[in-house]
Amino acid sequence: LNAAPGRAPRQRVRFLPTPAPGGGGALELVAARVPVLADHPLVRGPRFRKLKIGAGHRLDVKASGVFVLGIGHGNKLLTDLYNCHLPKVYIVGGLFGKATDDFSDTGNLVEKTTFDHITREKLDRILAVIQGTNQKALLMYSNIDMKTQEAYELAVKGLIRPMGKSPPIITAVRCLQFALPEFQLEIHCLHETQQYLRKMVHEIGLELKSSAVCTQVRRIRDGVFTVDDALPRTQWNLQSIREAIQNCQLKVETELEKTLG
Repeated sequence: LNAAPGRAPRQRVRFLPTPAPGGGGALELVAARVPVLADHPLVRGPRFRKLKIGAGHRLDVKASGVFVLGIGHGNKLLTDLYNCHLPKVYIVGGLFGKATDDFSDTGNLVEKTTFDHITREKLDRILAVIQGTNQKALLMYSNIDMKTQEAYELAVKGLIRPMGKSPPIITAVRCLQFALPEFQLEIHCLHETQQYLRKMVHEIGLELKSSAVCTQVRRIRDGVFTVDDALPRTQWNLQSIREAIQNCQLKVETELEKTLG
């Protein structure tokens, strides 16, 4: 930031002695605009000496995907977005046939099981049960009377969600790919952790009379931010970051206005 071109110094009016038109060594005062020396980099020093950077919903070391950061004033916006309790979307991979101590495929092996009896239909039924159970929890923690006009208007806007603390809630889940022993889920959730999602894969395996480990947890959406908004490591430079901030500014303002008013 300090190496980037800075704004021009402020100007002020000064009356400078200037030779008079008639000559003869006479001087007269002429108004002129000159830069304020206090704004000169050699006087002011580096414009930025420290910069506040805040982290949004965190990702653990075994997860990847969208990770939101706030810079400067963006730290306050991060807090406001957190208070919106926006859902997040993950792509979660699973592998039937074994169980580990931390529910991931890199953990210590606990047991191996058979999985030939598992079908796509059986998996879909389990996912439907999980979604139905969590929908009841969502309504309970939203503290909204579903028979009111307010509930209808919030449902139309997609704003029915807990506006306070709650346990992890799965708002939607579906199977994207199924090829034994591997499968892949798309999970929409609130107030989750990545470890909670891994444990969910483990419990799905148990419900299907088998076992399963999680092979991948990738966040593809965090509230208003998607993978398309994210910068890969090769674009971690000032120009790309400034453009990303400008491109996301409108959607952040729109969401805060819609949810928090």
